Amino acid sequence: MHAIERGAGTPLILLHGFGVDHRSLLPLDPVFERAGGWRRLYLDLPGTAGTPVGEVRSTADMVDAVAAEITARIGSEPFALLGYSFGGMIARAIAHRLRDRVIGLATVVGVVVSRHEVRDVPEPTVLRHDPEALALAGDAASAYAELAVVQSPENVRAFLDHVQPGLASVDPIGLGRIAARYTLPIEPEAASPEPWTRPALFLTARQDNVVGYRDTWATLDHYPRATFVALDAAGHNVHLDRPELTAALLDDWAARVRAER
Repeated sequence: MHAIERGAGTPLILLHGFGVDHRSLLPLDPVFERAGGWRRLYLDLPGTAGTPVGEVRSTADMVDAVAAEITARIGSEPFALLGYSFGGMIARAIAHRLRDRVIGLATVVGVVVSRHEVRDVPEPTVLRHDPEALALAGDAASAYAELAVVQSPENVRAFLDHVQPGLASVDPIGLGRIAARYTLPIEPEAASPEPWTRPALFLTARQDNVVGYRDTWATLDHYPRATFVALDAAGHNVHLDRPELTAALLDDWAARVRAER
């Protein structure tokens, strides 16, 4: 897999969402740069411009491929995981599969219920419309408006810099094949019911109409060392909608993980 690597220290594997690429997570990098001591590996998952889909034909295959890639890159070294949206589902699966090696888990609007039709999600909501922002989005206006809860020029610029490039360059046929087998055979918490006791963060958004927040909160008892947060005025691009609070929460999580080393 193609990856962008930054920094040195404890490995932190960052996994992006479905239909985007590693660039969607780069706005988070300053948090870990400031903290120091983190070797950040931003993977491009199969089906992106950076990594051909190859033999990956399902989410289960994706979990296998990512687990193998992590081992190939860092061997048996302990590591932390951060997953965004679809990447959050992959991260949870790997955190349970490699439980003895994963020292911290963070998900940012992570998928918890893989079957779209049974997710508990709020109705689509736009708290602030901004015609100037939509005009700035140009040809990407429809994609931007689909998820933007609080529209603004600053928000749309972040979308154009970090989300739209991945949307425009993925392999639609390869991802379509995976989407047809998107559901995991069994959710990680059911497959491995012993509570996951390392420092964790589950960042959700109240206006996220893609994965919602209630399904994530239903897993609270499984993660006794987790911070659970549902941010208002934020949707499925919560890290772009509420960057300062997202950074503060990730900074706290990184410090908690570091304290356990």
